[in-house]
Amino acid sequence: MAYDEGVAQRVRETLADERGVTEQKMFGGLAFLLRGNMCCGVIGEELMLRVGPEGYDEALAQRHARPMDFTGRPMRGMVYVASRGFESDADLTRWVGRAADFARSLPPK
Repeated sequence: MAYDEGVAQRVRETLADERGVTEQKMFGGLAFLLRGNMCCGVIGEELMLRVGPEGYDEALAQRHARPMDFTGRPMRGMVYVASRGFESDADLTRWVGRAADFARSLPPK
C-alpha cells in the first residue's frame, strides 16, 4: 500500500521543530520515528499514531479514530485516524502531538 505524499509532507511540517526525527518505510507506508521510537506515520491517506496503552482508549473515543488492525488484530496503543479527522492543521497538530508526547516519554534508542 502506498502513502499519500501530501499527508506525509504535512506531518513533516508538524514535526519540523522536533529533534531526532527520522523516516522509515514501514507497514506499507511511511513511519516517523522520534529519537528512534515509532511516533506516527501515514498509511494510504490515514494517519497511524502510537499513543501508548494509557492514551489508547481516549484516542479511540475521538471521531474518525479506530484501532490499528494491520495484523488482523487490534494493536493496543496504536490507532488509525481517517483523513476527515485531520483536515485542519490544528487537528493534525493535535493528533501528531499526542503521538510525539508518547514517543518522547520513551528512552531513546
